[in-house]
Amino acid sequence: MTKALVKYHEPLEPGELLFLERKAGRERANYRKVYWILLFFCLLFPFAGAWYREYEGAPTAFSPLKFFATALVLVSICSLSVYAAYRRFLRNILLDIRDKTKTVEISHVTKKLFVSSRDTYYLYTDSQVKMSIEVSHESYLLMEVGDELCIEYSTHAGEYLGYY
Repeated sequence: MTKALVKYHEPLEPGELLFLERKAGRERANYRKVYWILLFFCLLFPFAGAWYREYEGAPTAFSPLKFFATALVLVSICSLSVYAAYRRFLRNILLDIRDKTKTVEISHVTKKLFVSSRDTYYLYTDSQVKMSIEVSHESYLLMEVGDELCIEYSTHAGEYLGYY
């Protein structure tokens, strides 16, 4: 007998929305920081290359055309990379904030695990979004293999929000 997974949408609670907004703010700050660091290196590498060409004795070592062409190529590559990462991760969080919805998935416990070295309890589920969750000691004792478990996560980004 196959147990079908059930998913439905609910509005985000204020605390969950605040969590997503804070996460988006941190992510946005990290993207800016990484982008500025990459831009610094995009200008540093052509400059270092010019000094290397000067050391080798090239006649046009400090050519502005070579410097700006190399810098433009590097800036383009870095910009595309940061934009792709934004589209993949941060945009989904922003869509969740805009829509203000979360997905509740009813899944089933497939395995229980206690990690004694960390004193933590885990439940493995048949969910495709969240395969294992850390639970409290009480939840670990109450749940058995095959029991239903509701997992909440943001709809677009799949950010884990909780269980019940």
